[in-house]
Amino acid sequence: MQSGDQPHKRRYAIIGTGQMGLLSGIILASQDIESVLWGRRPEHVAELIQLRESARHLPGHRIPDQVLVTADERGVFDGVDVIVNAVPTQYIRPIYTRLREHIPVGIPIVSMAKGIENETLLRPTQIIADVLQDDPDRPARPLASLCGPSIAAEMAGCKPATMIAASDDEQFAITLQQDFSTSWLRIYTNADLLGVELAGATKNVIAIAAGIVDGLTAGYNAKSALLARGLAEITRLGLAMGASSETFFGLAGIGDLATTCFCPLGRNRTCGEELGKGKKLADILASTESVVEGVPTTKSVMQLAAKYRVEMPITRSGERGAV
Repeated sequence: MQSGDQPHKRRYAIIGTGQMGLLSGIILASQDIESVLWGRRPEHVAELIQLRESARHLPGHRIPDQVLVTADERGVFDGVDVIVNAVPTQYIRPIYTRLREHIPVGIPIVSMAKGIENETLLRPTQIIADVLQDDPDRPARPLASLCGPSIAAEMAGCKPATMIAASDDEQFAITLQQDFSTSWLRIYTNADLLGVELAGATKNVIAIAAGIVDGLTAGYNAKSALLARGLAEITRLGLAMGASSETFFGLAGIGDLATTCFCPLGRNRTCGEELGKGKKLADILASTESVVEGVPTTKSVMQLAAKYRVEMPITRSGERGAV
């Protein structure tokens, strides 16, 4: 590199304009990294461009100037080095089927979704790989998951947080660690992509059950017991599927589980609380514009439990109440 040359800064495409998509743009901009935020609904994108804020998903937090907002599904990938998936799990397949012809060959993709697809029982990175159907004769496309205790409203306000960049590709995990680390956000790397994605999905299921405990006003003793036994059963599933037990006792497991189950802002816990108060699931889901990932994931997790012959009594109870 010649004297005075600046090192290349990666440019990101962020797919999805929900909380985690907006948060990704904010984090990257704090590192002076440009990104392009793509949304599927032109009217919503127009609102974001005009107001530079989403009153719907992240009120009070301005979208930085380094974030270009667009509905152009062809141009969003121009000059981009990495793609961030911020689309909820059950919507990944139709969105990436729509975008597939425009996605550059081999470009790395990191997913922030937490769930298991219904019917196929695939994790977010597996869904993306399945849709894109990369050429098996080419080098494998780097895939990763960026997960952990991550309440978007807190992180957008620069409150201290930690996350996990998990990938089979060590260098890609390190790249994400470099680009997403800030003075208030610490990124750890992990090679257990299966475990991190599974922990992120199953904790939402336990969070619904924790919310039901809150709705029933059963108390903190009952809730703590539920968390402990919930962690035990999701760890059993993870081990049966080939994940590392250490993942479930780290940030992606117990860390994310505790945050989701106790934070009043958590969508899955809040859904469970309303169920515990006697409200119908259909009415709860109709009253929010946010996606409650734990509801469809509960069905998928129970199918995985049957497939791998794992006892998951809390998840089974949640399935009766939430599906």
